[in-house]
Amino acid sequence: MKRSSLTRAAAVFTALATTAVLLSGCADGSASTTDASAVRTGLVGEQSAGGDPQSGGVVSYATYNAVSSLDPADRQDGGATGGSEMAAIYDVLMRYDAESKEYQPQLAQSLAANADNTVWTLKLRPDVKFSDGTPVDSAAVQWSINHYLEKKGTHTQVWKASVADVQTPDPATLVFTLKQPWNEFPIMFTTGPGMIVAPSSMASGTFSAVGAGPFRVERFASQDELVLTASPSYWDGKPHLDKLRFPAIVSEQAKVDALHAGDVQAAYLRAADVVNNALEAGDPGYVYTGNMGGVTLINQREGRAGSDERVRKAIVAGFNPESYDERYEGGFGLPSSDMFQQGSQWHGKVAGAGYDLEAAKKYLAEAKADGYDGKLTYVGLNDPAAQRSALAIQSMLQAVGFTVDIAYATSINDLVKRTYAQFDYDISYSGFNVLDESPFVRLFGNLYSESPSNVIGYKNSEMDALLGKLQTAPTDEARLGVVDEIQTLVNKTAPMVVTSAGKYFIPWSKNVHGVTPSADGIMLFGNAWRTEGSAP
Repeated sequence: MKRSSLTRAAAVFTALATTAVLLSGCADGSASTTDASAVRTGLVGEQSAGGDPQSGGVVSYATYNAVSSLDPADRQDGGATGGSEMAAIYDVLMRYDAESKEYQPQLAQSLAANADNTVWTLKLRPDVKFSDGTPVDSAAVQWSINHYLEKKGTHTQVWKASVADVQTPDPATLVFTLKQPWNEFPIMFTTGPGMIVAPSSMASGTFSAVGAGPFRVERFASQDELVLTASPSYWDGKPHLDKLRFPAIVSEQAKVDALHAGDVQAAYLRAADVVNNALEAGDPGYVYTGNMGGVTLINQREGRAGSDERVRKAIVAGFNPESYDERYEGGFGLPSSDMFQQGSQWHGKVAGAGYDLEAAKKYLAEAKADGYDGKLTYVGLNDPAAQRSALAIQSMLQAVGFTVDIAYATSINDLVKRTYAQFDYDISYSGFNVLDESPFVRLFGNLYSESPSNVIGYKNSEMDALLGKLQTAPTDEARLGVVDEIQTLVNKTAPMVVTSAGKYFIPWSKNVHGVTPSADGIMLFGNAWRTEGSAP
């Protein structure tokens, strides 16, 4: 049975932040707002409650980047990388409610831990079926997770480092035994491992999209358009929308223009200036923040300049986050060298290393005295925004005394290959996007010595131990203490330059209702609807 409209309205129109309440849906359609620039995570803008859900219609969502595959194991399980599309097809076992800071069952019926958070029991909803008519049972869920791990999905390393054993005592139950206590384990089921793909998806030897989500695939043209149609057999009842469409629009301003013209009804925005303008326009939608959304990568593998800690410290001390924000983000970003800025629940007592030009020159002089030639190669993308970033970084580091050569990659694929596969760079620019929901997951991926996602090549046994301590922390207070220890070690060893937090915005049309945010910017459309005839 569908959840009641009252429940859906409460889920969507209750502010989802700890910092501010931005929107409160009222019966008369009015809404009270505050300054959207103060929002870290939550709903923003003015929007009526929409009344009773209406059936029919299409919602088009211009996401950050078009998907190239329909398999969530192909590193397409985050909000910026296809997670919303995958969740629409496969659903997620669990979703994250940022207001209560709790994990809620979605495709799963329940998830419960033992006393020390080392054994987790997941119960499945009865009689749920995939689009091919086969049951969503424990064997199918285990197959899907194994498929994700075999294809080395985004969170494979975290899973393998955390999960010791999986048992399926009956068709409705899975029991996960962990290698160590972890009270944030449910985060794994809000993303790739929780996007359940049917075993029949590989029956032909080539992947096909068979899921139990609210929508089914009608048309897929890679890097162009994905069109989904409502599934009549969805466990929560057939969706109100007839179709959900994901067109490929590259330019962020073009996404906003399409939204205001009514050509799309939702858009994913990351560029700080575009996000700022959309917030100022009063568009309703959902804001969330990624810690360390901006990071200058320092390759510290053997043979690279960054293998010398003094060189790394010179780079870190020579980077001025505020100056970079002005030159690259137009002054609209969230500049800081803190790993977790004020507003994050993990903002502690230890500040980031910060900008210190004289210290930077001193570190560099020491390295040069031992034979370092002062040269760095910056690898970035050959587009206008990325060029602004490269030139800003080049200018700051040359003021320290470095010689910075810029090598432009011709495409995203070329950039990823050079930095993440070949490690052929000295410095580059990326983002860690560490979530408040679970700081461990992406800190582990980016900083653990043996993590395949550790693009900077940072190897530090003390950091490895702290990451283990972060995972097993029994309370938020204990976890915050570990974060302070991690910030202290980062200040000491300078593995990367933290430049800013990332503030991301998913605005939607005023006639779209019932969109449910989850973790990592993944948006759930199973209970969404639109009212016809209202403003786009």
